[in-house]
Amino acid sequence: MGPGPVNADPRVLRAMSAQLVGQYDPSMTAYMNETMELYRGVFRTRNAATLLVDGTSRAGIEAAIVSLVEPGDRVLVPIFGRFGHLLAEIAGRAGADVHTIETEWGEVFAPERIEAAMREVRPKLLAVVHGDTSTTVAQPLDELAAICAEHGALFYTDVTASLGGNEFEMDAWGLDAATAGLQKCLGGPSGSAPISLSPAAVERIESRKSIEAGIRSAGDAVRADPIRSNYFDLGMILDYWGEKRLNHHTEATSMLYGARECARLLLDEGMDQAIDRHRVNGAAMAAGAAAMGLELFGDQAHRMHNVVGVAIPDGVDGERVRGALLEDFAIEIGTSFGPLHGRIWRIGTMGFNARRDAVLTTLAALEQVLRAEGHPVTAGAGVGAARDAYADAAGAGA
Repeated sequence: MGPGPVNADPRVLRAMSAQLVGQYDPSMTAYMNETMELYRGVFRTRNAATLLVDGTSRAGIEAAIVSLVEPGDRVLVPIFGRFGHLLAEIAGRAGADVHTIETEWGEVFAPERIEAAMREVRPKLLAVVHGDTSTTVAQPLDELAAICAEHGALFYTDVTASLGGNEFEMDAWGLDAATAGLQKCLGGPSGSAPISLSPAAVERIESRKSIEAGIRSAGDAVRADPIRSNYFDLGMILDYWGEKRLNHHTEATSMLYGARECARLLLDEGMDQAIDRHRVNGAAMAAGAAAMGLELFGDQAHRMHNVVGVAIPDGVDGERVRGALLEDFAIEIGTSFGPLHGRIWRIGTMGFNARRDAVLTTLAALEQVLRAEGHPVTAGAGVGAARDAYADAAGAGA
């Protein structure tokens, strides 16, 4: 019950146990095509370039940034948690001229502040995390595409922690690139990174396919810097997944099976229904934690549906609580990073674990461990508040 990875859906694990097939077997290419279409539904996009990068969610992030950014390009990264720092680091390693703005962890940016930074920096890429599990809050994205368009920038977001459990509209919100992972709301294991690219993003990638790429004007050839990675070269990966089927790597077959099943299950449930399931269970977890006298961390108006930040009470050993939950109840919750390390717990309600029984069991176990630590808790308060939250959601038609 931490911030991810979480328990995988058993149906995903079963799908991953299927036998391997050759990478050009007709069934394999059919699986790849089906997976692309399924993830168009998950990202809510019609982007043809919607596929998988073999590797953890960080592989998708690196592939997007190294393929979209040439050395010297200005990149703006708004940082409100650990993973904004990660985007800035990867962009810097790609040779970008990285500019950052920061806000206190637990808060998000007003669009006006991002617009002011865009006006000053004039970047080629705005790279922003959607939901940052280190802080448990999600940055609103719906107003940022217009700002990017005004300043001629592409718009990329990391949706690893949010996709499938929080509202995300790739096309409607005007995103050019988005990358994710399976190990959170998608209900699978880490190891495959779904990615979707707009036509504008594909055009930029295609312009870098060779060092002489890009006839920009009046027949003059402009030297473009080639993508400085072989494995993460999205131009080559697009050729592998596309009609050309040009060999780039051997697809991670078992991960393809798993990623396909993650998307299939989400769409079978319905994206709106899956998002609402995460909302309801996250709200119940938050209500239960608050009823036990625990302070919720961060801007609750922008709290992610799938993870709750809880301030560790004074006088309570946070790591001893985590250890007791794991040893006595086989329940794992998370700590945090950087300035929040040792200050908050992060309790996930995501993917297969966004369930009523998982929430109530976690709250009941946490109550027992807190009482043993001497933290005053009214017996049954957490579970009772969570059950009330579920009743309220049912009464509202959720």
